[in-house]
Amino acid sequence: MQNKLSIFWLRRDLRLQDNAALYHALKSKQAVQCIFIFDKDILDKLEDKTDRRVNFIYDTLTALNQELESFGASLWVYYGKPIEIWKEILEKNEIVEVFVNHDYEPYAIKRDSAVKNILLIKGIELLSFKDIVIFEKAEVTKEDGLPYTVFTPYSKRWKAKLNDLYLRPYPTEKYLANLSQSKSKKILVLEEIGFQKNESTIPPLYIDTEIIQKYNLTRNYPGLLGTSRLGLYLRFGNISIRALAEVALKCNETYLNELIWRDFYHQILFHFPQVEKASFKPAYDGIQWRNNEKEYRAWCDGQTGYPIVDAGMRELNATGFIHNRSRMIVASFLCKHLLIDWQWGALYFAQKLLDFDLAANNGGWQWAAGSGTDAAPYFRIFSPSEQTKKFDAEHIYIKRWVPEFESLQYVHPIVNHQLARERCLKVYKEALEKR
Repeated sequence: MQNKLSIFWLRRDLRLQDNAALYHALKSKQAVQCIFIFDKDILDKLEDKTDRRVNFIYDTLTALNQELESFGASLWVYYGKPIEIWKEILEKNEIVEVFVNHDYEPYAIKRDSAVKNILLIKGIELLSFKDIVIFEKAEVTKEDGLPYTVFTPYSKRWKAKLNDLYLRPYPTEKYLANLSQSKSKKILVLEEIGFQKNESTIPPLYIDTEIIQKYNLTRNYPGLLGTSRLGLYLRFGNISIRALAEVALKCNETYLNELIWRDFYHQILFHFPQVEKASFKPAYDGIQWRNNEKEYRAWCDGQTGYPIVDAGMRELNATGFIHNRSRMIVASFLCKHLLIDWQWGALYFAQKLLDFDLAANNGGWQWAAGSGTDAAPYFRIFSPSEQTKKFDAEHIYIKRWVPEFESLQYVHPIVNHQLARERCLKVYKEALEKR
């Protein structure tokens, strides 16, 4: 049995700087050991064994371990089911407290509850802190205490409540000497968790303030480098949301609104966890989706015959990234042109997106389908040709991803826009009139 330890369990907060739970752990009375668990329950569901996200996490943990070693500490990395791993940790160490940052996804809440019960049996407290959002749960509510379900009033209340206290960083660097001086535990190799190295490169973390300053002018044009590309780093917590919100406040309100949308969708998922599997507006569960598998596969592969749609899907498949305007275009096309259930699209994005986040992904897809909070009305159906004229008029984006779009080799459209629009309006109207 080793000396008494406090444990900091990293999940979606993969950094030492400005980290709420780590800060509180370092200020506790015991030496702090940092751990990470590759969750078998999650990894087993990933079909692609070269998944870029697993590679990214692995590379991040390797860098974190090197950083910890500079302080005479180390990162303990495990692979397995969290409950079983925690039983192993408790058996081999004398743990006093465990520190984590809140996670708001239904699976994470269930997991943390089970771990908390295991710890309580041993008389150990699980201490959890807010870190991945600025405002959480019921911090921003209507006057009657109920959660907002419309973004604009939520954002107004969010901004009115914001002050320096919510943006103040946690000065972990002052207390890193309190890390446990543990011997380095060998970082697992990817093959030990059933994955292989993916050689695709992910650009290093960099906050480009010039891009953020122009964000409101450039964000809708997928052919331009006009977005921050920080979604991946927010998803896994390589960057503090407080630091990024501070930049947004100084640089660009439109960009700040994107961060508020992120908070908004997290509080929606927390208050209405049923949205993970069902429409926020129940009437939309009555839509008679066509769910044509051949057309779905054409959409997935970027072979619909609509260049702006195909460009978005090919970008996603090749890079794990898809421009925000393209996300809306491809989502609208799947739900409304093809009448394929939004959950099929959400699942595909979950498999492919580097920055996949359940709350934001679910919110975005339900917005596109018309079934969510603050959603686009069902009769708003994007015209791919009009979207192209507005946001890729010179075909910069299309030429990059669909170089054959003007040739005889390009596929014919799998659906006629006008007919698809009329069919969508009819099917949606019938479903909503029945409720």
